Parts: sequence; C-alpha cells; structure tokens
Amino acid sequence: MSGHSKWATIKRKKGALDAKRGALFTKIIREITVSARNGGDDINANSRLRTAVAKAKANNMPSDNIERAIKKGTGTLEGVTYEEIQYEGYGPGGVAVMVSCLTDNRNRTTAEVRAAFTKNGGNLGETGCVGYLFVRKGMMIIEGGQTSEDNVIELLMDYNVEDIKADEGNIQVLTPPEGYNEVHDVLVGKGYKLIVDEITFIPQTTVTLDEKKGSQCLRLIETLEDLDDVQNVYSNYDISDDIMIKISEAQ
Repeated sequence: MSGHSKWATIKRKKGALDAKRGALFTKIIREITVSARNGGDDINANSRLRTAVAKAKANNMPSDNIERAIKKGTGTLEGVTYEEIQYEGYGPGGVAVMVSCLTDNRNRTTAEVRAAFTKNGGNLGETGCVGYLFVRKGMMIIEGGQTSEDNVIELLMDYNVEDIKADEGNIQVLTPPEGYNEVHDVLVGKGYKLIVDEITFIPQTTVTLDEKKGSQCLRLIETLEDLDDVQNVYSNYDISDDIMIKISEAQ
C-alpha cells in the first residue's frame, strides 16, 4: 500500500499547484451530477454525493456550481447524461492499471484511453483482467505534525476503521467504504488537515519497477489523468524512493 499512498500524496501536492483548475472542476462536476442522478440530492442519504461535494468544497468550487451540478443530476436542470466506464490494462513492467471514467461519448473515451496506454508502454486489457487485484477502501491521510498515531487510534477506536498507521511522517487511516463518511467527519471535526481524503481502490499486492520503467509508468498515469473523461487512475506500482526524489526535485 505504500506505493499507492505515495502516489496519492504526490497527486494532491501536484493538484495544489495545478493551473488547470477548470479541468479539475469539470471532473468534480461530472461526479456530482452522476452521484445525484444515481442516488438523489440528499447529501445525508447519498454518501457518494456527499464525498463529491466535500471534494468540491476542498477545491474551493463555488456553491452555485455545486448546486447546478446536483440539479442537472436530478433533472431539475437540463444537462448532459454521462456514462460510467471502467477500463483495465497493464502498464510498463506488467503493472496493473484501472481507469474510472465518466463520459458522454464511449467511443471517444475508449480511443483516448487506448492511445494513452499504447504511447506509454502499456496495453489496454479486457474487463476484469486486473480488477481482482484491488479492494475498495476509504482512505484518509492526516498531514504530519498535527497529532500522533496513538492519538488517532484512541480517537477512532469505536468507529469502523480497518487500519491506522504512520506513513512517511503522515498518518494513514483506512476504512471500509461504508465507514468512510463517519470517520471523515470525526477527523475533520478535530480540525485535522487531510492531504488524501477519498474512497479509492487499493492494490492487494504491489510491483516495484526499475527507474526507466518506473518513469514510464508515471507518465502513463499522468497522461491518463489529464484526459477530460478520466476521473481516477489506480495502479499497483510501488513507487521507489529514487523516483520519489526525482518527482520532488521537479516540483
């Protein structure tokens, strides 16, 4: 899990410096719209919508944008109908990659995802080829220096938590998906800054690559994430410390 955690942390640091805020907002709006369409507009009853709205607020999205996206999802306002698609494939060195998309044009999205794999040393596979390697979890990472692992364990001992551990100076909390919202509220209520805060797919096993293939794999992930229709990319690549140093130097 360490590689996944490292990459998740890198993504958030990069996101904070990313000038493509409009593209980020587009992805969040799509998620809000689909969440509202599938589960209704009651945030308290629709955990997926609640998570999407929390992400929107964390990225300073205006409330009007959030409300419009919800209304488009419920049909109160006219909007585009998005389809949920998940692609699976292999990156350099046989790394497993899953790509979650929301699209209004399946053919376009499939072509773009396939091209991203092909141009970056990977190949798009069949549905189910790597999905079994991942488990769905709630993940929150408390930025280091705010509290201790023991304090978090004590705070959450009566909640639905699967794992709490120190991770490179930060504190990682894992929950089953159904326990995510309650634990999230407890941590936010204590005022902790969360550098990762999401329901995600975590690899059950990881793959370590050499520097060349590792760099290729990161390019594949970044290329996929830059596609408008892609919401999330998951892989079982365990990022090496050498690659981490190079990424830090590039920021």
